[in-house]
Amino acid sequence: MEMQKNNFRKLVQLQQYYFNGNITKSVDFRIAQLKKILAVLKANESVLDEAIYKDFRKSSFENYATELSLVYHEINLAVKNLKVWAKRQRVNTDWANTPGKSYIIAEPLGTTLVIGAWNYPYQLSLSPMVAAIAAGNTVIVKPSEISLNSSHAMAKIINDNFEPQYLHVVEGGVEETTELLKQKFDKIFYTGSTSVGKIIMKAAAVNLCPVVLELGGKSPCIVFKDASMKIAAKRIVWAKFLNGGQTCVAPDYILLEKGAKTKFVAELKRQIVAVVGEHPEESESFVRIINPRHFQRLVNLIDKEKVIVGGNYLKDDLYIAPTVMDRVSFEDEVMQEEIFGPILPIIEFDSLDWTISQIKSRPKPLALYIFGKNKKSINRILFEVSFGGGAVNDAVMHLSNSNLPFGGVGNSGMGNYHGKYGFDTFSHFKSILDKSTLLEPTIKYAPYLSWKRKLLQKLIE
Repeated sequence: MEMQKNNFRKLVQLQQYYFNGNITKSVDFRIAQLKKILAVLKANESVLDEAIYKDFRKSSFENYATELSLVYHEINLAVKNLKVWAKRQRVNTDWANTPGKSYIIAEPLGTTLVIGAWNYPYQLSLSPMVAAIAAGNTVIVKPSEISLNSSHAMAKIINDNFEPQYLHVVEGGVEETTELLKQKFDKIFYTGSTSVGKIIMKAAAVNLCPVVLELGGKSPCIVFKDASMKIAAKRIVWAKFLNGGQTCVAPDYILLEKGAKTKFVAELKRQIVAVVGEHPEESESFVRIINPRHFQRLVNLIDKEKVIVGGNYLKDDLYIAPTVMDRVSFEDEVMQEEIFGPILPIIEFDSLDWTISQIKSRPKPLALYIFGKNKKSINRILFEVSFGGGAVNDAVMHLSNSNLPFGGVGNSGMGNYHGKYGFDTFSHFKSILDKSTLLEPTIKYAPYLSWKRKLLQKLIE
């Protein structure tokens, strides 16, 4: 362990030294590195496909659709817009500083640490890495050890193609992460659970290191009886059972307006078959639970008496069928923690006041979804309820729009990224006043006379 401490310390020092050489501040350099990352990833797609299949039984199509395509998009967006994002921004100069000009310089923070999550191992490690590179930083990436094969693949691909003083992947578990967190970084970006997020934040505080925490929570999905039930069910089923339910912004539970159950449940059943087939255990489009520990946790949440769809599982295959539970209350075990698996509880409501109060009485969720047509009710929820982000008449798809910042609030996280927001997250915006020497008013200098105060009031207030 002592050797590991020294290695991590040396690695961070190498990156700090490299950053201080100002090489990464060149916009042309950053663009070249982003293009190289894209080329390297594309050249190794088969390696990435094989690794993630071993971890999740995730198909090549789904790996591209939910992981690699999003990373490629972030790279191409940064390459296209980086010169504009990094350009000095002129702002107005107030009367007190006239004649002069004012501008803002976006500068990289320095040496950064990205700690990825296991559920989307490529997307959630590489997308923030891309943002950090675009902003001109050096980066150490620590993928989750839970998705071990994907971690190995990223480490080999990146470490074989980039110098460690600029970009490097460190593998390992809790011990390695703990030692990394003892080093002095200029920004830490973490995706994972709220409990570990608190540990990350506490460790970062020792070095006054700013953090971005992309966490989770129980994301509600409100379905009104005036919703298009077929579209609502189709989109909810896709969003919920995508990646075997192991998605931080998946609809965690349904709040269903009374009077809609018969039609909605019938559509849910039809859409589950349409999306994953009559036998999901044989479908290439339905991934497995990541490991036995998570599998058993999920099995324990299934109340057989309340299951109306699915409920079956295969322990040796880490397979849990798409499962829907009815007659659920907020007191049930399945409602005490983020599910993070293919289990969808339904809670009925007849009062919007009650629904809003129930959501607001709990930790702020990462996402919230509304299906319905009544603009007054929809706008009331959007106005009154705090959550990271979400959608009206859709689910999960908001994170695919790079023009929208992605991030949580409260227990679901802090800070955001995607597109320009990722560049901003890994940048410091330096304020500059460039003052002329042709004129020097005496108003700010002593003696402080009453006429000077009156003039200041007119100029400033």
